[in-house]
Order: sequence, then C-alpha cells, then structure tokens
Amino acid sequence: MRDLSLYEKKIIKDEEFPVQMFESQVRKPGVYFQPHWHEHLELNYVLKGKGAFICDRKTIPVREGSLVIFNSNVLHEGISEGNVFNTLVIIFEMNSFSKEIADYNVLFESLIEDDEKIREILLSIYKEDVERKHGYRLAIKGMLYDLITYLFRNYVTESLSPRENTLRLHNLGRLNTVVQYIQENYSEPITNKELADLIHLSEYRFCHLFKESVGKSPINYINEVRLKKAYELIKEKDNTISEVAVKVGFSDYNNFGRLFRRYYGFPPSRA
Repeated sequence: MRDLSLYEKKIIKDEEFPVQMFESQVRKPGVYFQPHWHEHLELNYVLKGKGAFICDRKTIPVREGSLVIFNSNVLHEGISEGNVFNTLVIIFEMNSFSKEIADYNVLFESLIEDDEKIREILLSIYKEDVERKHGYRLAIKGMLYDLITYLFRNYVTESLSPRENTLRLHNLGRLNTVVQYIQENYSEPITNKELADLIHLSEYRFCHLFKESVGKSPINYINEVRLKKAYELIKEKDNTISEVAVKVGFSDYNNFGRLFRRYYGFPPSRA
C-alpha cells in the first residue's frame, strides 16, 4: 500500500527559480485532489469554470477570477463543479522570496475576488509561463515579488506565534499516523477508539481534533476512502458490485449504494 498520508512533501531544488507552477485542467466534476498539507504557500487562481476548495475546515466557492491562498501547514482539498475547471497553481516557500515576511508567520486571506491588480499580475504570470520567451522565469519571479508585497500590505489576516505554529504542525503530524492507518486498513472495521488509541487521545478529543483539522468526521473520511477504492475496482470489472462493496469494507450493500450515489452523483452500476 502506497503512502497516502495528509502530508505532501514538496522539493523545489532550483535556487534561481524556487517555484512550482502549472495549469490544473480538470475535466469532470467532483473531488480532484484529496486533503493534504505542506510547508509551502500555494496560490490557486481560477482561469475557467466553477468549483470549491475546502481550506482550514471552511468550504470556499470559487469562480473565474477567484484567488484562493492555502497558507503553509493548512489542510486543503479541491472540488470541481463541472466538466471544465482550470486553475493556475503557484507553489513556493516564503523563505525563498522574503525571510522578512516569513519571520512574521503571517496568514493571508483564503479568498480574494475582484482585485484588478491581482488579476493583472496573475494573468501576466500565466502569459509568461505559456509563451516561455527568453527570460520568462526572471520575469515571473519579479512579478511574484510584486504579488507577495501587495498581498502582505493588503491581505494579511493574522500572524501566528511560534507556539501556535508549532502546535499546528504537531497536530497535523499526529493525523498523518491516523490517515496512514486508514489507508492500510480501510477494508476492515475501524472504530474511533481504535484510531484515538493510535495517537494516545481520548475518543472525544480525537474526534474533535480530526473534524477540526480535516473538516469531516473520521467515519465520513473512512467512507470516502472506501468509496474511491470501490470506484477503481468497479472500473476494473473483475468483481461484481456486491463483491466490491465487501472488499472495500461495506457490510451493508444498500448502505454502500446509497453512499456511492450521494458521493459520485450516480449509482455504482454506472461507474
């Protein structure tokens, strides 16, 4: 079983251009990236379509022109609402651009809309990345400095103390253990107490921490893991739908069908 924990390790080795940038092109509705976190700052600018991001337990509806900022060490998840959802994704570590700003441990606003300056900068960055003329990386880097400065002056919501930042990292690290266990044992019955014991918390405290951090209850998260695996198995057509339901951990076929339809918007027979 591969490691699908909440933590996503990002390695950007190019000191001259310490940025990961790409256009995400989603062509079907639904969840298109799972909850995860990393130390880097991540910007998602919607180029086309509608969708939503779940960030720090809040659902953020977005449309063309929306900028969503995932602060470092914050869980986030992406959802498309249609067959076309394109976003410009820019990921970098603040230390690589400004140690001064990084030392403040600032949190930027999660959603920014209708800001013409931000739109202008991001569309210019996008154009440079698409055309890739000589010196495009230098041009993009310069525009990112302008964007960071503008965000710092206009869209900072709060600063985390070193203790708050450490606590956030600690809680996310503990949840990695839980999520990895779920990924490896989803086909078996799993209780909240069993998961709580993994990280030495009471069942009540564990459920509160999990929902606070992931944005959904442990059982809902477990069912999502099972449903995604079920979808993969059904597409392979090696087992009947009832056999798939049992393989991924559902003992009640009717419950499996109901949850599958609710999650995907169609019955298992149409997968």
